[in-house]
Amino acid sequence: MKLRVFAIIAMLAIAAMFGVKPCAAQKRDPSTPEERGRAVNLTRFLEADPLNEKAPEARRWLMAWLGVVPDISVPVCQDFLKPLMQKDTNYSTELFAQSLYGSATFIIEHPDDANNYEAMYLAGVESTLRAYEFILKTKPKAKWPFLDELIEKRERGELDDYVREVLSKGKCKK
Repeated sequence: MKLRVFAIIAMLAIAAMFGVKPCAAQKRDPSTPEERGRAVNLTRFLEADPLNEKAPEARRWLMAWLGVVPDISVPVCQDFLKPLMQKDTNYSTELFAQSLYGSATFIIEHPDDANNYEAMYLAGVESTLRAYEFILKTKPKAKWPFLDELIEKRERGELDDYVREVLSKGKCKK
């Protein structure tokens, strides 16, 4: 199943690089308030309890919805969480996907700032860190030194500097 989720993320990343949404997105209406509310609720649920037995179903719904909804476009940038993309261990797939859900939630909650990529990416990284912190409570061996460093940056008030630095390297949509 992890490979399937990873494959979906990879397909969305490739599509995002070329500014393309899957064909179904061209044919459906914009997201409804109910769908957006569900997306926000599922994102918060996954931040608070990413290992819940209902979490895989929540991830499937979010990923499928993001793939077809025409009015919420989340650019995929691996650079913020690059070490997670290098190994399929310690919930790396789930944690990377969480950044997409967190970014989408930012767009939903701040529609006037939907083009503020720095804030959107920051929201995605923060969402990932919240999910990671929960995972560590129940699975302390699922450590990512890289994520621990990001938590330290967040605690020092430097996480936004990290996001700006990654954006300044020019590889992500800004």
